[in-house]
Amino acid sequence: MTAETPMSTGDTDGAGGKMPLLDHLIELRSRLLKSLAAIAVAFGVCLYFAKPIFGVLVQPLVAAGQGRLIYTQLFEAFFVEIKVALFAALMTAFPVIANQLWKFVAPGLYRKEKRALLPFLLATPLLFALGASFAYFITIPIALKFLLGYQGEVGGVTQEALPSVGNYLSFTMQFIMAFGIAFLLPILLMLIERSGLVTREQLVSARRYMIVAAFVIAAIFTPPDILSQLLLAIPLVLLYELSLFAIWFTQRRRKAGAETAPEQTAE
Repeated sequence: MTAETPMSTGDTDGAGGKMPLLDHLIELRSRLLKSLAAIAVAFGVCLYFAKPIFGVLVQPLVAAGQGRLIYTQLFEAFFVEIKVALFAALMTAFPVIANQLWKFVAPGLYRKEKRALLPFLLATPLLFALGASFAYFITIPIALKFLLGYQGEVGGVTQEALPSVGNYLSFTMQFIMAFGIAFLLPILLMLIERSGLVTREQLVSARRYMIVAAFVIAAIFTPPDILSQLLLAIPLVLLYELSLFAIWFTQRRRKAGAETAPEQTAE
């Protein structure tokens, strides 16, 4: 482009200019290092408070009537604290990671694209926290009450649950992560619809396949009992329906805005 070549409309609309590949890699390296630094700092703090954090995670187990956890390997309790600290550090550092990701992507977007993408970015941690809270306060207690209900006398032998610390932590983290990610389904569907990859009509017609997929996902990410699978599959189906309604609502708003714009131009 010569010196006399005017700037394109896209350049004046807030999008960043072209950047050499090396500069992109340097920028990416900088963002990754800041994200890793945030995780490292959060990990150090969370490791110091690992026991109190794990104390919070075991409260559903205590409420279900199980007041004992064991560990059968000498290093198991130590690695549980490491896993707890890392899990909590990723949760704590997520806002910093999301901010660094936004700063890396935003300069290459037009102003209109930034306005469209920013609400989804802000809603992501909120929906994940909502899903994790749903798992912690509702799903995990129900699943524990059901699974611990098998204790008692069986043929003259006492059947007692003695969960290990590592086993219980994996159980809890599996539920929290599965529900946190599942609650991001509306954002995913609205983004792919907004990008033009699918239409709402296609999503509506795929409803029956989504129901089957919800139970498959629940079978993969929850314990093998049917109750735990239902506790994830049913919210997934409801979130899918909520996504269809949200897409319909945003389509109406976009259509109303498109009809209003020509009228304002004419005036």
